[in-house]
Amino acid sequence: MAHNLRMPAEWEPHDATWLAWPHYKDDWPGKFEPIPWVYAEIIRHLARHERVELIVNDAASEKRARKTLTLANALSDNIHFHRWPTDRVWTRDSGCTFVTDAGKLSAIKWRFNAWAKYPNWKHDEKIGSLIAKAAKASELRPMFGKQRVVLEGGSIDVNGHGTLLTTEECLLSKVQQRNPAMRRKDYERLFADHLGIRKVIWLGSGIAGDDTHGHVDDITRFVSPDTVVTAVESDPADPNYEPLRENIRRLREATNQDDRSLSIVELPMPAPVVFEGRRLPASYGNFYIANGLVLVPVFNDPNDRVALHILADLFPDREVVGIYSGDLIWGFGAMHCMTQQQPGV
Repeated sequence: MAHNLRMPAEWEPHDATWLAWPHYKDDWPGKFEPIPWVYAEIIRHLARHERVELIVNDAASEKRARKTLTLANALSDNIHFHRWPTDRVWTRDSGCTFVTDAGKLSAIKWRFNAWAKYPNWKHDEKIGSLIAKAAKASELRPMFGKQRVVLEGGSIDVNGHGTLLTTEECLLSKVQQRNPAMRRKDYERLFADHLGIRKVIWLGSGIAGDDTHGHVDDITRFVSPDTVVTAVESDPADPNYEPLRENIRRLREATNQDDRSLSIVELPMPAPVVFEGRRLPASYGNFYIANGLVLVPVFNDPNDRVALHILADLFPDREVVGIYSGDLIWGFGAMHCMTQQQPGV
């Protein structure tokens, strides 16, 4: 491409965080009632540190959101409302991916198809363009041949210096049904052209219960240009044990864009979270880094404090806050899945 695009790391300064107010009860069947209150708690913390751009379905939805935020002591002038209909609220995946280009903001508008498994995606497919326009970012639509590229923000993580993490399960496995014609080298060229990536680190699989076919933001995340945290499972009988061991083996052999080894910090997994007989994708790896703040999903588990201490050591200049996500995770997502950062330029 003729652009000099770069995807900033999540810890770089933000102008705002984008979220969408929850409304689709079938994402949390039988457990929807607490979900708006979890969102209110998240927004209360975020709005103290940066602007919150909040998407609501319509005027009635905005009224309900304002009422909940007021009761939760979370409503502030730092929250801006946008009345756009959504199917779901996983803005990390349906929204655009912001990049910078010579001091200007651009937005990569991937095609969104609801993880190739749900029929209700037509509103969400428009959200990335609406966000880009509101942010006054020039929109770019990656193509492979004559087809728009399908990608979700949760499937990639970057260090802001040219290295990207992703998984083979999500982008290369036969079940992923996103871009069947694309191969490893095609993705690497795509990431180089649109995100400024010089090195792609391919991990294997995601965690059990992940509804997205192996998004990397549940397992391994950059926390500095040369350091990653990666989830590990201590129980050999757990289905996550060997896949996560394989991922850490790959990380030990990997190098960054400068061919230097990574520092690897192990992040424990919580005990399995099961609801209605289904294993849910509970992981501390789905944290979100905001200005002066890190929001971490917690599950009333003994490893909660271990994970919070690890992340507090890695982000000494940020407030690290645990958000109870035992109900939220029934929607198969947590802090990172619901947020999308708009970097400063």
